[in-house]
Amino acid sequence: MSAQEPSRFLASADEPGLDLTHLETQEEDPISQRVAQNLQRLRSKRHLSLDALARQCGVSRAMLAQIESGRSVPSIKVLCKIAKGLKVSVAAFLEHRAFEGVAVLPSSQSKRLVSANGAFVSRALFPFDVARQSEFYELRLSPLGEDQSEGHGPGVQENLVVSQGVLEISVNEERYLLSTGDSILFYADQPHRYRNPADSEAVAYLVVTYPERLD
Repeated sequence: MSAQEPSRFLASADEPGLDLTHLETQEEDPISQRVAQNLQRLRSKRHLSLDALARQCGVSRAMLAQIESGRSVPSIKVLCKIAKGLKVSVAAFLEHRAFEGVAVLPSSQSKRLVSANGAFVSRALFPFDVARQSEFYELRLSPLGEDQSEGHGPGVQENLVVSQGVLEISVNEERYLLSTGDSILFYADQPHRYRNPADSEAVAYLVVTYPERLD
């Protein structure tokens, strides 16, 4: 499978800005619903009643009930208190999906993309089901193997470092030879190619950065 497959480089999506600087009461506010769902999930996971959480974080039971029902969006100060009480990141309340600030991804569960001839293997080092603006991959290229991409979306950047062997990176036919420890940064919305010119396997780590957050 080539590096330009959609499962590796996903289309970007707009993420609305968040304004949590003051308390609001909005019945249908999507942010309040997101915070409410995540608070209920995190509290239930810890088997805490509203009273127990109130004692743990120093926020009143009435306030917690309003937030959890989606009737109010908490201020940043209140959200920080709740996050501290639950021992999670504030971002855990704003994610579309369950993510509490730490995610362990066992090697056996990593998503791998393999080219048709098996020469190129890309392993995702991040959870696909979490909103993100960058992606992290391990790349393995067999001796004399190569992988070609016609380019990704506008503004996408790739930052690669070689950890084993050598790699030749071509960007719009301009070639760059990288040895172990060398790195390269380039806009990947143009044709580019990875090629291993040596008779031993090459290993590299790649960070892909998108101009907008992916959901």
